Amino acid sequence: MIQGKNLGADEGAMPQYEYLCTSCDKKFSTVLTLAEHQENKVRCPKCGGTKVEQQWAAFFATTSKKS
Repeated sequence: MIQGKNLGADEGAMPQYEYLCTSCDKKFSTVLTLAEHQENKVRCPKCGGTKVEQQWAAFFATTSKKS
């Protein structure tokens, strides 16, 4: 089961994905590596179901440099 992860400072930023479980209508987000995302083994945190659909989400980037 793949769920969101706590990131250490040395791991860098990873994309956050938004999902909707079609079994229980729960909307949730999770942080995945690109490899995990491609495996498509995301489970709903509410019911544990695997019938999830990726939702459109806003993209944002955080940087430590000031312009």
